[in-house]
Amino acid sequence: MSKTYDVGLGNNDSDLRKKANSDFVSFWGKQAKNLTWFSSWSQTLDWDPPFAKWFVGGKINASYNALDVHQNTKANKPAILWEGENEDSRILTYGDMFTQVQKLSNVLKSLGVQNGDRVTIYLPMIPELPITMLACARIGAIHTVVFSGFSSTSIKDRIIDSKSKIVITADGGYRRGKIVKLKEVIDDAIQDCDFVQHVVVVERTKNAILMNSRDKLWNNLMKNISDSCDAEKLDSTHPLYILYTSGTTGKPKGVLHGTGGYLTHLYSTFKWAFDIKDSDVFFCTADIGWVTGHSYVVYAPLLHGATQIMYEGAPDFPNASRIWNILEKYGVTIFYTTPTALRMFMKFGDDIPNSFDLSSLRLLGTVGEPINPEVWKWYFKTIGKEKCPIVDTWWQTETGGMMISPLPGLETIPLKPGSGTRAIPGVNIAVVDDDGHELSSNTKGYLVIRNPWPGMLLTLWNDDEKYASVYWSKYKNCYYPGDYALKDDDGYFWLLGRADDVLKVAGHRIGTAELESCIVSHDDVAESAVCGIPDDVKGEVIIAFVVLKHGITKDSDILENEIVDKIRSNIGAIATPKQIYFVSKLPKTRSGKIMRRLLKSIGNNEQIGDISTLEDGTAVTEVQTAFNEIQKAVKDKL
Repeated sequence: MSKTYDVGLGNNDSDLRKKANSDFVSFWGKQAKNLTWFSSWSQTLDWDPPFAKWFVGGKINASYNALDVHQNTKANKPAILWEGENEDSRILTYGDMFTQVQKLSNVLKSLGVQNGDRVTIYLPMIPELPITMLACARIGAIHTVVFSGFSSTSIKDRIIDSKSKIVITADGGYRRGKIVKLKEVIDDAIQDCDFVQHVVVVERTKNAILMNSRDKLWNNLMKNISDSCDAEKLDSTHPLYILYTSGTTGKPKGVLHGTGGYLTHLYSTFKWAFDIKDSDVFFCTADIGWVTGHSYVVYAPLLHGATQIMYEGAPDFPNASRIWNILEKYGVTIFYTTPTALRMFMKFGDDIPNSFDLSSLRLLGTVGEPINPEVWKWYFKTIGKEKCPIVDTWWQTETGGMMISPLPGLETIPLKPGSGTRAIPGVNIAVVDDDGHELSSNTKGYLVIRNPWPGMLLTLWNDDEKYASVYWSKYKNCYYPGDYALKDDDGYFWLLGRADDVLKVAGHRIGTAELESCIVSHDDVAESAVCGIPDDVKGEVIIAFVVLKHGITKDSDILENEIVDKIRSNIGAIATPKQIYFVSKLPKTRSGKIMRRLLKSIGNNEQIGDISTLEDGTAVTEVQTAFNEIQKAVKDKL
């Protein structure tokens, strides 16, 4: 058993968990009453596997619960403290947000948007993005946010699939000191989309843009419009948004989330996980283009009337101190980020974060992927000064909100570096074998969710059949997220990576997450990514790309031998990489995820394909160069 860390916030409501486990339907019905409903529901759950309808007959509105409910008590409280990459800044109170959302709701209506229509949003991380989402929600339109790093082809696919009649974009956005010309990308994407009636353009960077007949400037539309717009009374099951999965292969899936159940899930998990208080300053680094930004930047904090930071740019621009500067400047109390970002910060050493006053922090969180124990410990010690609980959360675009997490706002339990601890109350999660039988402790298997939960996706947009086959066909009436996991003797879950992200070497199955975590546990390593390439004898062999911490001057042959020894000792000789490539950076998306598809393509000498979502395209060139040089050296030796 790994070392535990007894750091908590003094809460302990085991009674709530017992009630949740004994009757999850009644439990969620009680949680839903934390929201404001126009009329109550007649049925808490209509479960017709694999389709769930929560709070059937209830009437609710997401925008109303995010804004209207706070106007008598928090109209002057900051809702968003916005920081631009170029050091612009804005403060929007709950009153400001309320006014802007109502005005934009009227703008959308004036452009012909009706209940059920789709609106595509392609904006940088500026306040107009959540304002647009809430305006759509207010009038019953379905928003579909597209990450502002996607290419015109990716955007076109999403616009066509959703049949959006309105697109809202900006002239540009700042990224690493450069202007990303968003309007140009949209012009290219929709040139054959006659069903798009209007394009609304926010002037963020003031770069020159071409205005077409269907283009309209945000400021002109907002100038003289009424600032009063009642929220529509919508069914609990009314679709709130479509969010397309990244679609690294094949057509992206349009995940469809509802309203009442989704908001109930977010309200509860945000409260339990972050122990949110009125005095808190919350900072989630996720881009709103991804589900974490939808759930825990836009909706959950606003449901609670919280103050939060919203940052436009890259976390290490113009230098590696940018994020710590923001934490100090705004007195952030809760910081929620990704293991990928933490590994990058860790690479720069302790001196940079130690030069900032981070004493305001009281709680830390991670999201997006399993966190390596070594990174967890660095986060706990260097950033949290060994006083902040770490909320290590597991969930997906499809689940809507957290599913496995420590819950300092509900209970105090020992933390284990690398484990998300237990399932949230009201959710039944297990680890099973190929036949669906629950496995004994400390046995690797497949993670499954054995009951419906409020935040779950309604279906896939226009594809009920694919929804059923992708998520519900492997095990009867169980949701299969596609992840490996094990459950230890204390009932804590350990996520071991994607079940489809597995290397098969000489008949042995090796999880990439397990191997990468082992490599990163080396004292000199900051990041790693592994992939497989074909081999005539073993079927597949492993290659590893490794980023060292700053200032490491040790000979690469020595480092390679040390890493191999560690792998053989911790995992086994079968997991030994055929080759280790040392590089200064890995190809990542702007959301911080390593693009292993690119690494595999490079290793297999295949076409790389679209790299428009990459944070830094030079990473690909460097990986290719390192790979080619070592391949040439091997051939020369032969």
